[in-house]
Amino acid sequence: MDGQINKPHRTSKKAKEKKKQPHSEPNPKAFAYSNPGKLAKQAARSHDIKEKRLHVPLVDRLPEDPPPRLVTIVGPPGVGKTTLLKSLIRRYAKETISDPVGPITIVTSKKQRLTFLECPNELEAMVDIAKVADIVLLMIDGNYGFEMETMEFLNVLAATGMPGNVFGVLTHLDLFHKPQALKDAKKRLKHRLWSELYNGAHLFFLSGVLNGRYPDREIHNLSRFLSVMKNPRPLVWRNTHPYTVIDNYRDITHPTKIEEDDKCDRTIELSGYLRGTNFAAEGQRVHIPGLGDYTISAMETLPDPCPTPAMEQALAKVEGKTGRRRLDEKDKKMYAPMADRSGLKITGDHIVITREKGFTFDKSAEGVERGEGEQLIIDLQGERRLLGQTDQGVKLFASGEQITQVPEEADTGRKTQRKARFADRGGSDGEGELPEDEGFVSGDDEEGSDVETEFNEQKLGKIFRKKADKVEDEEVAFADSDSDLGSLSSGGEEGSDEDGEDDEDGESSDGEGGATKWKENMMDRAKRLHEKRRPYRAVDLARFMYDTTISPKEALLKWRGEEEEKEEDIEQEEEDTFFKRAANGLDEDVGEDRAIPRFNYEELSAKWSRQDAVEALRSRFATANLVDEEGGEDDDDMGDDMGDDDDDEGDGAFEDLEADGNDGAGEESDAEPVAEPEASLEAEREKNARRKEELKLRFEEEDREGFKNDRAIARREGGEEEFGEDDWYEAQKAVLQKQLDINRSEFENLDETQRTSVEGFKTGKYARLVIEGVPTEFVTMFRPRMPIIVGGLSATEDRFGFVQVRIKRHRWHKKILKTGDPLIFSLGWRRFQSMPVYSISDSRTRNRMLKYTPEHMHCFGTFYGPLVAPNTGFVCLQSFSSANPGFRISATGTVLSVDESTEIVKKLKLTGTPYKIFKNTAFIKDMFNSALEIAKFEGAAIKTVSGVRGQIKRALAKPDGHFRATFEDKILLSDIVFLRAWYPIKPHRFYNPVTNLVGWQGMRLTGQIRRDNELDTPMLKNSQYRKIERPTRRFNPLRVPRALAASLPFKSQIIQTKPQTRETYLQKRAVVVKGEEKKARDLMQKLTTIRKEVVEKRRVKKEEKRVEYRKKQADIEARLENKEKRENKAYWEREGKKRKPDSSGGGGGKRRK
Repeated sequence: MDGQINKPHRTSKKAKEKKKQPHSEPNPKAFAYSNPGKLAKQAARSHDIKEKRLHVPLVDRLPEDPPPRLVTIVGPPGVGKTTLLKSLIRRYAKETISDPVGPITIVTSKKQRLTFLECPNELEAMVDIAKVADIVLLMIDGNYGFEMETMEFLNVLAATGMPGNVFGVLTHLDLFHKPQALKDAKKRLKHRLWSELYNGAHLFFLSGVLNGRYPDREIHNLSRFLSVMKNPRPLVWRNTHPYTVIDNYRDITHPTKIEEDDKCDRTIELSGYLRGTNFAAEGQRVHIPGLGDYTISAMETLPDPCPTPAMEQALAKVEGKTGRRRLDEKDKKMYAPMADRSGLKITGDHIVITREKGFTFDKSAEGVERGEGEQLIIDLQGERRLLGQTDQGVKLFASGEQITQVPEEADTGRKTQRKARFADRGGSDGEGELPEDEGFVSGDDEEGSDVETEFNEQKLGKIFRKKADKVEDEEVAFADSDSDLGSLSSGGEEGSDEDGEDDEDGESSDGEGGATKWKENMMDRAKRLHEKRRPYRAVDLARFMYDTTISPKEALLKWRGEEEEKEEDIEQEEEDTFFKRAANGLDEDVGEDRAIPRFNYEELSAKWSRQDAVEALRSRFATANLVDEEGGEDDDDMGDDMGDDDDDEGDGAFEDLEADGNDGAGEESDAEPVAEPEASLEAEREKNARRKEELKLRFEEEDREGFKNDRAIARREGGEEEFGEDDWYEAQKAVLQKQLDINRSEFENLDETQRTSVEGFKTGKYARLVIEGVPTEFVTMFRPRMPIIVGGLSATEDRFGFVQVRIKRHRWHKKILKTGDPLIFSLGWRRFQSMPVYSISDSRTRNRMLKYTPEHMHCFGTFYGPLVAPNTGFVCLQSFSSANPGFRISATGTVLSVDESTEIVKKLKLTGTPYKIFKNTAFIKDMFNSALEIAKFEGAAIKTVSGVRGQIKRALAKPDGHFRATFEDKILLSDIVFLRAWYPIKPHRFYNPVTNLVGWQGMRLTGQIRRDNELDTPMLKNSQYRKIERPTRRFNPLRVPRALAASLPFKSQIIQTKPQTRETYLQKRAVVVKGEEKKARDLMQKLTTIRKEVVEKRRVKKEEKRVEYRKKQADIEARLENKEKRENKAYWEREGKKRKPDSSGGGGGKRRK
């Protein structure tokens, strides 16, 4: 078998005969389009896809630890919102909540959290939720279809800002019995959702309910999709305003105030994650929808109640431990303060603990399941113990060990009584004051950076320091705190000594000798340590600047780390003469805080007239010596005059940075002055080239990624354009990111308090907000299902004025809108009622008022309200009540401009009649009432109904209100003269905030008030329609004088026929029928009579048959109607049984009828 050789493959004859044709060039027809139109369409589509990716780059204000995403579940009642929320909580947190109320935050991954919120079936809540929702789960009853609440919420989203993640969730799909009907329903609802959102919007399907929850596989698919979503493009409103969604509230009003007056204003405490931009540190103005505008009286950050495991993983990586690839069960945290979690529910200012099976408060009982609230009650029943004491011992920390007994040989702390210590937090250099321990820094700080890191090794204890630092600080024998004297000083310092001393020596130092050893020469050691403090620290400068106890000069010297030459001997002074005035007048002037220091202007003018001094000043700037750094020519060095100048404190602060490299050169330049030769043409060219090089290097120093990056170098060498097809977009994003990095690096130099005062409270923190002056109805009428949003206001939004908007009536709203009718606006964070005035641009010259909104087009609207930035969307409603069966959204639009005044005019027609006519002049009456009104309208254009134009001249003296007018032609007494005028209209200053959280009654229309009070509409006599009676007008005949008629030409002469006095031939002749004609007429009359009789008999017969036919048709219609009624009744009985909610499940509320 090993030696077997297989028969080689034999090629066929056809393959031999077939020869390959050589292709020297690529075939142009191989990849050509057979249809040119297809090529154009594909090219247009590829360009559209590329352009859709480009948009105006926005600043991403999400911090490193972002707040949890807000997932809202929206839908009509009875659709399964609560069941979906329970299922998602069970999927993420492995817990069961019987009544999920309020925001519920759950850790879903290592760096991500989700806050679930069920939106109640109230339009106020829908409007508020649409402004803050990050992810929207739109619940749709698959068996019923889209309902009015769903379409209203989608329209609110489209007007106020559509978030990038809106998903549809179909429920009640188990009611379909036929697979084809289910498939058709899914397809129909999917395309209907796409028409409202966008093509390709995700739609999830949830079938039946098992054990009060949806199937685990379907919930798992939905939860996986929520976990892997990316951050969408931020909305403009949320990216420019701070806001928070409140998940817990507490009434912190003093009980004595409530006892004195139970209706007093309350002080409440609201907690939640900060979102949007940063909150101001002090005086932040906020608006709470449904409550009003307030100022935050106090605000502080709290520990995150639901943190992510990201920090623990980072710490484990630093320690060398392997990170986990998934969340453990203990890390799946959930924070739901308003919900009933494990029998514990926080409602307002009290905690409710519930249990279905009753309570078991027996502490000794074993094997009993207890909820979190019940366990709290049992823990409170224990006997009185010390802090941290348990049955097994004392446990001070949660991660520490329990201590059962104290060894006798262990250190027991200090042996003497604790004495007072005085700390100089301002960094004073006085010898009589004892500095604080935290200010002592061991080691050399000159090599450290100016930026303070979060963990400073120099601030750690001695046991954490390096060996070099320990040896250098051997002589410092005191610990970081008084309680650590015994163990830390003996074990950390003595035990690590090279001499190898025994522990007994360390223990003996804990006695009286050890307690006093570290106090020896304390001031000398503190002074030496203080001298090593790092100068030019931004933190110290901010503290010294605002310290009113020291002068500016002293603050500057302390910031530099310098010591004053003359120090007063404080020990020799008495206490009463400690603060004494300086004896020398010069010292007083130096210490004085002057805006303009005193200079010798003659010396300054002489100094700055020299060229070397100017060049030395130029070299002080940070980018002046860039050429020197790269090997260029040297600049002129600084002279002795600049080095010895002590008047300018600012220059002195930066003098030490470059003093090492310029001192020697400066001395040589002063010692050996060299005369400069005359500037030649070559020297001038070299100077210009050097200047250009400095400018280029300065630009490179400011932006290292500009000229020196690889792309820019390749562009210069290859001769490419400055920006390619996508380079501009990337450049804009890089500029925004660079600015964010600069801001972040600047803020990192500050400590936490200074950073908060400058930057504010950062987004992503969990903070507590205290608000004062809240009505007591907020506490008494509090409902945890209603979302509470605190939105920050800018300085402009706190002002009020007239807002001009572009508005359009919604196409689904039944009635058109009328000017002056109250309308509820949802604009920004606010919901308020105002009275808009509608107008339209009239030939771009004026804004003409409209009585009603147009039917299918936009118009202008002006109302009184808060000033909001242009291009802000809003929604209008007439009422929040669900009793209205129609579509409740009245109009939508955007803000155009804000102004304190308006320019809206109304057309006004004044009519009058002439009573005297003199050729082209006439006297007009019934148009004005006084001469003062006429004087205002002098020169105005008037017109008659027949079209004759005229002008108002003067008011007549005697009849008040009459005036003289001239026309272009003679008018008649029957003409009506009218004047077209424009009357300015100003909207009413009406602003009524919708405070539904404390009870609110909006302004009603007059017809609604009459209908509620059962009042009849008053009918004015002049407003009633009556029959118009117009008398017949008789005009006089045209009379032409005989002399004029005689002079007319022949064609134009007037011919009048005289009436005939005698009868004419046609009038007096008679017609007589004879012979054959008479017989023919008689025959035709008889035939006509017979025909009429036959037709009448036939009509009667047909009418009898029609009556019988109508009876038969009536019987058939009655039977069909009865059959249809029976079928409808049976159908709705069957459908009602299907739609009846299951009592065992956790479905939503009752379906609205």
